[in-house]
Amino acid sequence: MRHAILDLGTNTFNLLIVETGCCENPKVILSRKEPVKLGEGGITEGRISDAAFSRGIAALENHMKYITGNRAEVVHAYATSAIRSASNGLEFVTTVYRKFNIGIQIISGDREADLIYLGVKQAVDMGVRKHLILDIGGGSNELIIADSNNIYWKKSYPLGMARMLEKFKPSDPITPEEVISLEKHFSSSMSCFIEAAAEHTPEILIGSSGSFDTFRALLMPATGSSPFYHIDPAGFGKLLDRLLKSDARERMSMEGMDPMRVEMIVIAAIFVNFIIRSLDIKQLIQSNYALKEGAVNEILNHQILQA
Repeated sequence: MRHAILDLGTNTFNLLIVETGCCENPKVILSRKEPVKLGEGGITEGRISDAAFSRGIAALENHMKYITGNRAEVVHAYATSAIRSASNGLEFVTTVYRKFNIGIQIISGDREADLIYLGVKQAVDMGVRKHLILDIGGGSNELIIADSNNIYWKKSYPLGMARMLEKFKPSDPITPEEVISLEKHFSSSMSCFIEAAAEHTPEILIGSSGSFDTFRALLMPATGSSPFYHIDPAGFGKLLDRLLKSDARERMSMEGMDPMRVEMIVIAAIFVNFIIRSLDIKQLIQSNYALKEGAVNEILNHQILQA
């Protein structure tokens, strides 16, 4: 059976089509994404702007061509921070159902964290050591302390990069004073995370989704198809310095830069550096797998239970 998984994020709408039942592991038929910037112009007011609403519908129209063309039999759609926190989020969900006959699940931050964990642990063997999994989104950031068998702590924070960009409107290049303001905001907003990290002491950070994919591409543009990549902490520090000194035009010309991340990648790097310093992180790992792959894992397990 072919399943289409839609991860309707704040920055991008991601599509993964897999075939199950043909072999032990699902066969990936297609993976693609559509830029939407669903939070632009409205996320701090708690609504999806008219322009962003239209971009979201247009992105799904494009995805539907591939879903139909690849004969996906079931569509699983998950809406995250931008839609779940928007006053007109249900209007978007209803419009999608009427137009495409797709039922969207608006998932909580906890559920989002669970799916991210299921995805990441397929890419990275954490063993019995406690790791910190960080998924940086446009609307929210999910932080999960876990090993291969257990989640010890998890929380979703409304500190996504689109929210921070709209809230702080940093200069370009960003100023040292603005960096300090951002870090103070992270610190004051995440006291319970700092307490949990002190209790569990994870020393390895696994980053998933868009920002970490871009870090990987900027540091090592040609790294093959491995589902994970070890990021040298010193290399990340040099990249941070480079990003802090750059303006949008310079970032756009960087090899490996995702055009969708040009505005947000600086704040994302500041956030990651804040985590590294706060926890004295020793190792960084980028995971290609996140929510979509976690959803596939959940679907497969459900099929096994029904068999």
